[in-house]
Amino acid sequence: MKTRALGLLALAALSSGCVTSYKARPPLSFQDFDYSSLDGKPWPLQRLALPDTAATHHLARVPEVAYVELNPQGQQTVLFIHGLGSYLKFWRYQLDAFAAQGYRVIAVDLPGFGKSDKPASFPYTMEAMGDAVHELAQKLGAQKPILVGHSMGGQTSLSYALRYPEDVKALVLTSPAGFEKFSAKEKAWFKRSFSVSLIKGSPEYGIWGSVRQSNFERWRPELDWLIEERVRVVKSPEFDSYAYANVRTVNGLAHNDFVRDSLHRVSVPTLIIYGEDDRLIPNPFLHGGEVRDIMRYGHENIPGSKLVGLDRCGHTVQMDCPQDYNARVLAFLEGLK
Repeated sequence: MKTRALGLLALAALSSGCVTSYKARPPLSFQDFDYSSLDGKPWPLQRLALPDTAATHHLARVPEVAYVELNPQGQQTVLFIHGLGSYLKFWRYQLDAFAAQGYRVIAVDLPGFGKSDKPASFPYTMEAMGDAVHELAQKLGAQKPILVGHSMGGQTSLSYALRYPEDVKALVLTSPAGFEKFSAKEKAWFKRSFSVSLIKGSPEYGIWGSVRQSNFERWRPELDWLIEERVRVVKSPEFDSYAYANVRTVNGLAHNDFVRDSLHRVSVPTLIIYGEDDRLIPNPFLHGGEVRDIMRYGHENIPGSKLVGLDRCGHTVQMDCPQDYNARVLAFLEGLK
């Protein structure tokens, strides 16, 4: 009911002229997304083939991922991993800011998302995502990166740290997936409920609701590009592959008990940071309760972890409350030196 109400609020806003409609504008491809700093300077986008990941997961074609690297001379690498349905631009308030603090910054578009390849044969499990990020880090000479993952990216970071414990320095889990428990029936619901046609058929008011209302507490006009890109890219020929990747990834997220059951094995310094007004965790369709209870579970099971909740901040906390988020994360990183 809550999610439906949010959608109705978004529809009312559209019909009353309170927000801009983008559905009549020309198609936009993923490759045309504007990857640039807040001052409009384009980031140096690069691509990297992942032959080891292809071999491990028996892929007929070697996929390539897109990534951005800033301040390559920095001594410590901070590797940013985005969440479900998003792309590296969701770290727009972090990449330049962290590079300016002397860190080597890498941000990746995971397979299936952003400007990376979207092969239907890729497994889209958290283990496969972790393998892709690990190969990227190794090939770029980032032997022990600090992994900063948002939502699904947090679960990917945990998978990476559990399977390659010698190859990571620390974790920053940002509103992470992977702590919430799902029953067998709930996992089956995920598989039934998400489809390519559902994603493709989302009306514009629904996108306003899912992006603005579900992910943010402090929405501001400078974030409208999130809506515009999502509305216009649905007309792109590549969108079917992206939608399929989302469907497969949701299934991979739900069927990743390995991470939740192995949190006690995480052996590196870990910061768990989240928005106190997260409307996506716990799952609004299946579970009641408060996000702080889910995050506390992770905190209590990851030895020595630090837990930080940011007041009046939503699920996409790094964009909703960037100043508070950056200050807390940079302080944690400073403590690692």
